[in-house]
Amino acid sequence: MNPSTENLTMLCDFYELTMANGYLKSGIRDRIVYFDVFYRDNPDEGGYAIAAGLEQIVEYIRTLHFTEEDIAYLRTKRLFDEEFLEVLRTFRFTGDIWAIPEGTVVFPGEPLMTVRAPVMEAQFIETYVLMMINHQSLIATKASRIVRAAKGRTVSEFGSRRAQGADAAILGARAAYIGGCDSTACTIAEERFGVPAGGTMAHAWVQMYDSEYEAFRTYCEIYPHNATLLIDTYNVLESGLPNAIRAFKEVLLPQGITKCGVRLDSGDVTYLTKRIRKKLDEEGLTDCKIVVSNSLDEYIIRELIRQGAEIDAFGVGERLITAKSDPVFGGVYKLCAMEQEDGTILPKIKISENVGKITTPHFKKLYRLRGRETGKAEADLICVYDEVVDDSKPIELFDPQHTWKRKTLENFTATELQVQVFRNGEQVYELPTLADIRRHCAEEIEGMWDEVRRFTNPHNYYVDLSEKLWQIKHDMIAEHRKLR
Repeated sequence: MNPSTENLTMLCDFYELTMANGYLKSGIRDRIVYFDVFYRDNPDEGGYAIAAGLEQIVEYIRTLHFTEEDIAYLRTKRLFDEEFLEVLRTFRFTGDIWAIPEGTVVFPGEPLMTVRAPVMEAQFIETYVLMMINHQSLIATKASRIVRAAKGRTVSEFGSRRAQGADAAILGARAAYIGGCDSTACTIAEERFGVPAGGTMAHAWVQMYDSEYEAFRTYCEIYPHNATLLIDTYNVLESGLPNAIRAFKEVLLPQGITKCGVRLDSGDVTYLTKRIRKKLDEEGLTDCKIVVSNSLDEYIIRELIRQGAEIDAFGVGERLITAKSDPVFGGVYKLCAMEQEDGTILPKIKISENVGKITTPHFKKLYRLRGRETGKAEADLICVYDEVVDDSKPIELFDPQHTWKRKTLENFTATELQVQVFRNGEQVYELPTLADIRRHCAEEIEGMWDEVRRFTNPHNYYVDLSEKLWQIKHDMIAEHRKLR
């Protein structure tokens, strides 16, 4: 639930507590470290992802504290020193955090968030940070794909009843709105976040009345300005559609109301919607919208449109709220640097036989390079924290894996993507409204080339390392080989 109403401090992996106790006992609890949050692969083999979840992380860190009940529970584990439990009584986050704003298009390997703090604090927030970024970035990305497939048609998120619990439904609705969905069926998402909530009827409404026509007429009488009728309870073309048309004509049109809708939740959607549209137009109900739901995703929506289905709006449920086709975002939280006593930053690296799991060391800075004339993103550049990209002169970029592949970029702008969110434990970033985040997301997607936005075989967007950072990384790999 919302951290402002429930203390989620103990929503952590147990090893974060055992390590914190160990850091205290070994005398390094105050050593300053740097952790990066990044992910390795785009969901659904897509060309990009959408960053989301920062607002909930900010709320969590602002209210982070252990209660007496938490400490009493930990004492029963007989693992933790009393000194450690006493430290927890006044435990607060005192470090610095930089993050990419929500709604920004992001790519594998980029630091979505960087945490600089005493090691006890930095390690402890790992689980909650990853949980928020992994879940909401996944759903926002899926929503973005579905909305783009709909080609300007309305898309509503319908997935609460298929979500994995209350938080997944509520925060999933928030993330879907960031990704471009127009509304949600999740009422509390509007109450809490302002995501527009709406809905029509279930089959049960139709079944409750003696006739389908009576059900439709009653609904139109109660909700004349929100009359979208579910017409597939019995037979779409033989009863559902004719009864809906009759109800519209007898109840709505005499009041001068022409805006209404029918919803289809089953059947051959392309065939049925073509027949429905033809009949509605013949009856003069040209303003009547056709809404379709039932296990939709971006691929099904794209195919329906390609087949010429007559659809004005989509309700997308389980395959959006669970990101069914690829339900794990895969963000990780890795140590990338430590500060020595004199303040010098010492880079740290994780080596792996799996090349994709070798981390990029150091405290870093991330730039997005956009063409001045097109406004389109051309590449992202990860640098060491003290580097500055001068966009007044050309820059040579190279592939970090295949360094002979090089490109000189001219006439571009360089923008830092991360903003500082916390300084010395105090929030210094003003959280944008959800509407602003959603607008930013739309602008970000528009700023990507079509080739990057393709659903199948998207262009590989370049995330390059600066020459300095690349050299540091490969020197550390070479040094590790010597020590083996």
